Amino acid sequence: MKFPRASKKQDAEAPVRAAADDAPEPKGPDTKTPAKPGDKAATGTGPSRGLFGFVMLLVLVVMLVMFFSSAGGGQKMSYAEFEQNFKNNYIDTTSIELHEDGIHATMQQDPGADPITVRVPINTANKEDIARQLGVLTGGAYTAKPASGFAPFLILVLPLFIFIILIWFLISRGLRSAGAGAGMLGSFGKSRHRTLTKEMTGVTFKDVAGIEEAKDEVGEIIEFLKHPKRFTRLGGRIPRGVLLTGPPGCGKTLLAKAIAGEADVPFFSISGSDFVEMFVGVGASRVRDLFKQAKDSAPCIIFLDEIDAVGRRRGGGFSTGGHDEREQTLNAILVEMDGFAAADGVIVIAATNRPDVLDPALIRPGRFDRQIAVPFPDVKGRLEILKVHAKKVKLGPNVDMEKIARGTPMFAGADLAAIINEGAIAATLQNKDFIEHEDLEEARDKVKFGRAKKSRVREKDENKLVAYHEAGHAVLQALLRDSDPLHKVTIIPRGDTGGATFSLPEKDRMGYALKWLNATMRVLCGGRIAEQRAMEDASSGAAQDISQVTQLARTMILEWGMSEKLGFIRYAPMDTREMYVPERDYSEDTARLIDQEIRRLVDEAYADADKMLDDNWAKVVDVAEALLKYETLTADEVHKLIRGEPMAKPTVAELLAADRPPPSAKPPPKGAEDAEPDMPPGTLPSPA
Repeated sequence: MKFPRASKKQDAEAPVRAAADDAPEPKGPDTKTPAKPGDKAATGTGPSRGLFGFVMLLVLVVMLVMFFSSAGGGQKMSYAEFEQNFKNNYIDTTSIELHEDGIHATMQQDPGADPITVRVPINTANKEDIARQLGVLTGGAYTAKPASGFAPFLILVLPLFIFIILIWFLISRGLRSAGAGAGMLGSFGKSRHRTLTKEMTGVTFKDVAGIEEAKDEVGEIIEFLKHPKRFTRLGGRIPRGVLLTGPPGCGKTLLAKAIAGEADVPFFSISGSDFVEMFVGVGASRVRDLFKQAKDSAPCIIFLDEIDAVGRRRGGGFSTGGHDEREQTLNAILVEMDGFAAADGVIVIAATNRPDVLDPALIRPGRFDRQIAVPFPDVKGRLEILKVHAKKVKLGPNVDMEKIARGTPMFAGADLAAIINEGAIAATLQNKDFIEHEDLEEARDKVKFGRAKKSRVREKDENKLVAYHEAGHAVLQALLRDSDPLHKVTIIPRGDTGGATFSLPEKDRMGYALKWLNATMRVLCGGRIAEQRAMEDASSGAAQDISQVTQLARTMILEWGMSEKLGFIRYAPMDTREMYVPERDYSEDTARLIDQEIRRLVDEAYADADKMLDDNWAKVVDVAEALLKYETLTADEVHKLIRGEPMAKPTVAELLAADRPPPSAKPPPKGAEDAEPDMPPGTLPSPA
């Protein structure tokens, strides 16, 4: 069962209202005829538009009269020509007139021809001289026409009058449209939402995977809209708002599109930034217009994407206390959401990746009754997402989706879609008939680290430095039990890095254990130690490793309470991103102790990594030499080298040599090199 739409109901009642309007009403001495909704006298649109049209017509007529009167039609000529024609008796002496803009007269050269009007233009500089010469020429037999005082006045006043009329028209038009939610700014105050349908989005719940809990909660909202009496039978009410939160790329907007595709109700979509405009008050006006249209189309859904653009906490940051357009827009949203009745049938769905900065009044029950988390997908969710996107491409028989899902921890749905797309592009460029597993592996590395720079040529010493750096990471990754299992290691430049060591987590990690953190810090320290021991010099290649080690140690001390001296206390400030100056709620002595604990964690990790590489230096050398020879090693090959087993893998040079055709087995006959080759008849041997 569906709610009857207000628009259809109004359309059905239109004939009844029309009949009622046409019916005669009783008139008495004190009875006044009520104005009809469509009456121009009631709305005021008729007289105002008629007055404006009359004024514009009057202005046009005046301008035309001025143009033709000032133009002074006739044939132009110079004063010398006029004087010559006058002496030839071609000029009618009774028609000579002296105006402000020139001399006007009638001329007839041929007796049988029609007389024509001639005009000698003059200006302020030569007016007196021309008037004196004209008096001498005609003996004073001309008529002087004084200047009209109305024309200069009209030239000065007319532009101002037109400007006032134009401003009056715009203001009156804005006042007439104020009742429709547009405000005094006309179309600026109207909502810029888009109405989506199932046919427009083309997305349903079948296209959404990896967030089953969120789909279930959103599915309840759709059931509320389709079968409201089923839920109101026991006294419940439809939720007024649903807030989708989660990291970027996890599918919040895609879930909203699926809701539009599944729900058989109007779906109004608008971004938070569409409310804010350069004019003051436009955002609040657009909010009122949006909710008014939604109530007229109930039941329906309003989707506010990136609501943190207008829903940030009020009174924070560097607010000067003056008029804040964002706060006025937020106040309008709060009022509209709180003014809903249970039978309105309007549900607001909002999405944001910063729920911590939203105003508490916005996320309280009664406005946004539910907050649905859309997190990063787990292994099962990533596998389902990959399968959804893989339906659109051709996959080869050797593609292992489970391995790709396991090798993409903390990948969002958008990242997984990019992997499938990049794999399809790579296979197309290589003229393959389908996507192979190697294409998806390369696409994963490309999405995470960037494109491989195989054409880059490095110096021999630089290549050796990168090989030992990555060998130090790889050996520690393989030896430490608490670290993630090694996947592969390469010295091929990729993105901003000269090489990379990839790990493959065995499971999704909801939190970070202390043992795993210590092992990860030691793996990060291994690159600098190995390159410094091999090259007897340090380089800037460990900058990213140093940054990660420092950040891990700082987070362990400030946020996770992993220091015995500092205890079970959080020292990190709240990340509201409203203030440029970070807050600090501890003393200078505590700050000094925090620095000492961070330094202690990093020094311990560096010392342990140094000792492990010293004990296993021969293994590091073997891995580095293999990297210089093969450029890329898998985890199995690294473990073979650590166990001391030889590598049976051919190099690139050996593969190229194997592809060359073998030389001829039949030796040339003795003395063949001294004999002349067979030549056609009539040719001479070469002097060489």
